[in-house]
Amino acid sequence: MTHRTDVRQAAGGFLPGTRRYRWVILGVATFTQAASGFFVQGIGAMSAHLQRDLDLSTTQLGLLLSAAQLVPLVGLLVAGELLDRYNERWVVGLGACVVAAGLGAGSLAPGYASLLLVLLIVGAGYSTVQPGGSKSVASWFDASQRGLAMGIRQAGLPLGGVLAAAVLPFLAAALGWRATLVAGGLVALLGAVVFMCFYRRPPAQGPPRDGPQDSLQTRALQGGAPRDSASRDVEPGASRAARFAARLRMLREPPMVKIVLSGTCLVSVHSGIGVLTVLYLHETASMGAGPAALVFVASQAAGVVGRICLAAWSDRSASGRYTSVLTCMVAVTAGMVALTTPVGRSPAAACLLFVWLGFFGIGWYGPWVAHLAESAPPGRTGFALGLAMSVNQIAVILAPPVLGLLKDLTGSFAPAWGLLAAMTAAAVTVTVTSRGEPAR
Repeated sequence: MTHRTDVRQAAGGFLPGTRRYRWVILGVATFTQAASGFFVQGIGAMSAHLQRDLDLSTTQLGLLLSAAQLVPLVGLLVAGELLDRYNERWVVGLGACVVAAGLGAGSLAPGYASLLLVLLIVGAGYSTVQPGGSKSVASWFDASQRGLAMGIRQAGLPLGGVLAAAVLPFLAAALGWRATLVAGGLVALLGAVVFMCFYRRPPAQGPPRDGPQDSLQTRALQGGAPRDSASRDVEPGASRAARFAARLRMLREPPMVKIVLSGTCLVSVHSGIGVLTVLYLHETASMGAGPAALVFVASQAAGVVGRICLAAWSDRSASGRYTSVLTCMVAVTAGMVALTTPVGRSPAAACLLFVWLGFFGIGWYGPWVAHLAESAPPGRTGFALGLAMSVNQIAVILAPPVLGLLKDLTGSFAPAWGLLAAMTAAAVTVTVTSRGEPAR
């Protein structure tokens, strides 16, 4: 009992020195997240320049975002396994190095097809950064502050988007789109170096063994709970494939069903904001490419604020973290519906709506990932993060080209906004009315 208490205190940061260093870990994880996603998050802001320079349709533009997210469909699962086996310091750091190398090579790409291939490589490297950063923060913060910490860390993605939207369009206009890849590669490399130099595991969390196991820190935070039911149903001598299949059954658990359903819809909204905002403001609200890019910056900044504020609220919500996620789903549904009405064609109203969508349509990820980390079976935090994020990747891959194709076929943005609103409203209905274990 005394040892377990010591582990809980170390993980929560109550020992001298550790309490301060956990904030260093949070800052490092947030910076690496922002640096690794810097270029990809800026593609939407550069949409007008890319369409002009590469002669792209909206569908082709969406495929650029999809290409960066294709490999993580499997890569997140692999990353989750690696994170349960090895130190996050090297898994995340080397992944960020792959992002940097891919973008550096991409600056030599002769055209659109080569750029798609380069973004596949970038996605492979980024597969480790998302779950790895989440796991590193979760291991240093206890439940009383984990939501706030996760919100700050997850704000790294839109923060990278803010910086990218502020810099990359102007860099593309002055030096061409290849220069933006060089800039993105240098930023990602800096993120890798910072993470590998400063990240340390919590003092009470020893080095991992060669195979998956329940970490002491996770067991302590979970109150010494036993392994998940899927793991117990597998014979000790079962093959690796059988163990993997057993862990996939985690998706059938009621809490995970809600997590996956809400995440799929909200990540589609996030993708829609990323690929369509600048084009919508430019074509429908009659704004110039420069002012439209600034609105995109504002929506990303609202997402940064949303990820922190909504996650902090989830720490103190008596009804549980999932209430924050439901609130985001209702809010984005209302915002998307408003964009399909004449109100959305007013420049002032459209700007306010995209800030609203940025706050809720990007900010949802903070409380969502904190809820996911706390719902994970003991000793399977890395795998659960990788599994849920991998399922999300299906929507991340499909949403940009599908939304772009709807725009190209109809000549209007209304079908795209309407589809996202209908999906999210349906998810709210299913989530609220479904039976099973209540969200925590």
